[in-house]
Amino acid sequence: MSECIRVLHVIGMMDRGGAEAFIMNTYRNIDRSKIQFDFIVHTQKPCAYDNEIRVLGGRVYNALPRYTGFNHFEYVHKWQEFFKEHPEYRLIHGHVRSTAAIYLYIAGKYGLTTIAHTHNTSSGTGLACIARELLKYPIRYLADYMFACSEAAGEFTYGKGCKKNYRVVKNAIDTDNFKYNEPVRAKLRAELALGESFLIGHVGRFEAQKNHTFIIDIFEQIVLRNKTAKLILIGAGELLEEIAMKAKNKGVLEKIIFTGVKPNVFEYLQAMDVILFPSLYEGLPVAIVESQAAGLPHVLSDSISDEIDMGMNLIEFISLDKPAEFWAERILRKQNFKRVTDIQKIIANGYDIQENARFLQEFYLQNS
Repeated sequence: MSECIRVLHVIGMMDRGGAEAFIMNTYRNIDRSKIQFDFIVHTQKPCAYDNEIRVLGGRVYNALPRYTGFNHFEYVHKWQEFFKEHPEYRLIHGHVRSTAAIYLYIAGKYGLTTIAHTHNTSSGTGLACIARELLKYPIRYLADYMFACSEAAGEFTYGKGCKKNYRVVKNAIDTDNFKYNEPVRAKLRAELALGESFLIGHVGRFEAQKNHTFIIDIFEQIVLRNKTAKLILIGAGELLEEIAMKAKNKGVLEKIIFTGVKPNVFEYLQAMDVILFPSLYEGLPVAIVESQAAGLPHVLSDSISDEIDMGMNLIEFISLDKPAEFWAERILRKQNFKRVTDIQKIIANGYDIQENARFLQEFYLQNS
């Protein structure tokens, strides 16, 4: 049997999130006798997927500090040191866009095939945003291959006319996990003591991009119109306490379920009645692929690319310029929505993990 190829993935941390879910979905579905995934992360703390990675045969290297700009030379040195100690790698697949121009350049010098993979359509705000904007430009010239989760993310990172060795690699899912399931819905709603409550759901890290503060504003307006409404927020992050305090000040905290990070999001989707996603920006959120597979209606910000819409009449886009009252009224129109699972639409749109895993496996084998 030929030697197993080890692909080095670069990421901030392997906690639950969109890019991380994409990687793990792929990892679970490739032939691991031919391809193995290893991870170099920018954190020393244990992460949600670490144990599963090791069970599947992968390695996690906590070798890098978080890049601040002030530690530039240390960061470069750590990468050089890593490649000297690990000459076994022939492929590097980078999901950290902000420093890709640094580590892909170094990887190329050590003879690795380099893949840049962008998962977003914004660099954020402030001084860090300026630095990330400057660092993203060289990627199109340094990477051997350029992947993007959507056309919008690809255009944002690599430029409009950049099509050489470029491909959209969709955030595919295991569709069987997400089919609408009435018994699971009844079980979980009983566990959450929801009764006949109208349950609005959101899945995402508590960070500025996801716009949780506006979610609370919208939910306050929903509660004024429907006293039975409840909100479930799945995820963790640095803004969680701030958002909980805002909910308390608004008088809606007791109507919100904060679950933290959950490995069984697919079950929680069954319990929900509508998805609310007023993100400031996105690449192409895996969570919205999953919730469409579960047959949920959606109210999304129009800052999210319409590439996410599978043509299942589940999605309504609204401008972030519209007030919370407008959003609330549109969400309340989704009450009594009849859910239907159309997994074939998900597959036809290219979001089936089996097909995507086959493509990536062949790509890695051909380019190692």
